[in-house]
Amino acid sequence: MDCPELKMQFLYALRSKGVTDARVLTAMEQVDRGPFVKGIFADRTYEDMPLPIACGQTISQPSVVGLMTQALDVQPRDTVLEVGTGSGYQAAILSQLGRRIYTVDRHRTLVRTARAIFEKMDLTNVTVFTADGSFGLPDQAPFDRILVTAAAEDPPGPLMQQLRVGGIMVVPVGQSNAVQTLIRVTRTPDGYDYEELRPVRFVPLIEGLGSD
Repeated sequence: MDCPELKMQFLYALRSKGVTDARVLTAMEQVDRGPFVKGIFADRTYEDMPLPIACGQTISQPSVVGLMTQALDVQPRDTVLEVGTGSGYQAAILSQLGRRIYTVDRHRTLVRTARAIFEKMDLTNVTVFTADGSFGLPDQAPFDRILVTAAAEDPPGPLMQQLRVGGIMVVPVGQSNAVQTLIRVTRTPDGYDYEELRPVRFVPLIEGLGSD
């Protein structure tokens, strides 16, 4: 994003949708969305809209990425799990905010593509796996923050168990063919607190690995 005018418009769009956290805005200014958008949609890279990517998935619109990141409240020493690597754009944003980012996707094609982009951008604190994200990453748990970029009917139990006490998970919840609700789950010493944030629309969280 070398054009100052384009960058100003991009950041203005984020602020107008409610992304006001200075650290999140700085991270989104530093991470160019361009490398994550391919082919015929490249000329729409900096518009605030979701765009199709490989494997029938989407790259979320920047304002939703910003709002989810803002709700996650990542701190500099946090270890973060992202479920649903997709294009890799969200993980790249998280890499600017946390200490260690683990991201998983069920589609090998997406994992290979995202890993190549992370290496090219020299994002050394991001590790990407091909795995069934609904089960999290038990070997790396517990996590300070968990971000789920696909909709589950309920917050997945294995992910909730892998959240550290005091940790936060942000997850879209609801039927895949209806409007979903973005939920913030905070683990307390006594259980879990839930907060509804906003309506959203995400692809469904599917168990198992993709065929690609």
